[in-house]
Amino acid sequence: MTRPTPFDPPEGYAAVRDAGGLARVRLWDGRTAWLVTGYDEVRSLLSDPRISADRGHPGFPFPTAGREALERSGRTFVTMDPPEHGRLRRVFTKYFAIKRIEALRPMVQRIVDELVDDIMATPPPVDLVPALALEVPARTICRVLGMPFEDRHRFQALDHRRNTLTTSPEDVLRATEEMLAYADALITRKQREPADDLVSELVADQLGGDTVSREELVAAVRLLITAGHETTANMIAMSIATLLRHPEQLRELRADPSLVPNAVEELLRYISIFHISPTRVATERIEIGGHVIEAGDGVITAVAGANRDDAAFADAARFDLHREARHHVAFGYGVHQCLGQPLARVELQTVIETIFRRIPSLRLATDPESLSVKEYAFLSLTALPVTWEEQS
Repeated sequence: MTRPTPFDPPEGYAAVRDAGGLARVRLWDGRTAWLVTGYDEVRSLLSDPRISADRGHPGFPFPTAGREALERSGRTFVTMDPPEHGRLRRVFTKYFAIKRIEALRPMVQRIVDELVDDIMATPPPVDLVPALALEVPARTICRVLGMPFEDRHRFQALDHRRNTLTTSPEDVLRATEEMLAYADALITRKQREPADDLVSELVADQLGGDTVSREELVAAVRLLITAGHETTANMIAMSIATLLRHPEQLRELRADPSLVPNAVEELLRYISIFHISPTRVATERIEIGGHVIEAGDGVITAVAGANRDDAAFADAARFDLHREARHHVAFGYGVHQCLGQPLARVELQTVIETIFRRIPSLRLATDPESLSVKEYAFLSLTALPVTWEEQS
């Protein structure tokens, strides 16, 4: 399926919605799976107990051989079903409570201000992907988890290898093992030298009890390192580019910063960087949208298609920062929806408010049509060159 622009889901998603919200598609390995692009159908299936997140199931669908290697290794609660999923998710939920994450906002603000200082001290044009988008979540997660600041480039490189669709299964496994070893060493260090950080707190709260094993904690820490980085980094870059491509709405946002939280929800809906996720497998027969999903069938819930469904969002292909978009499914839906979404929102809100307030003349330094995305597990701009009027 082709995309009209890097900011839009594949054109074929609309045809699938018109056919009842789901249709059979062929995977890279010759198997077939159900592609689901209707909003109601995506929400229904992601909350259906007959749909499994277990990557070990033989019918589970993967977009590439590399993704299969990645998702079958380093098992975490994200890839588990109830009741095992609930047991572990409940352990980590309290650490991502909204009130607790809001307390991190001043720290995130300092990080963003430091990076904008560096950007403004550099003669334009500047590529905001390495200068801002990658750095904000990397520095934030280092501070939150208590990792040495200089380690951010190491886990960035490893996660990039894991998420590039053309990476071989063998290289994906090597990168995953290296990240698990890093997480294990970090836990050991926090056992010896606890500090004021989340990993130290997890070690003190969980190790030695009967709720979480060390292996489960290692897998969870690895997940926290990666899940809090790549996704938010790419969402930051795509969000800035989207706003720069809608100058009239950007002027409104600059004039009224109170619009930022709502704009972030609309950006999450409009962009939906996880365009072919979450993936699931049916464990029982399900009738939906005039179709029958048999037990063992793979299911690909394309949240990018669901978030562009006119039945759920009027004129869904249009970006509108005034839209009420909080019912989007960019973070998934049901028991497996993203645990770290409060932190992602804080980072996105802080970046958007700060960059456009401090650099009011910010604009693209290239033709908007020349922006392109990588062969990646989610939408990821190859570069975001910007310029501005330098003040004397």
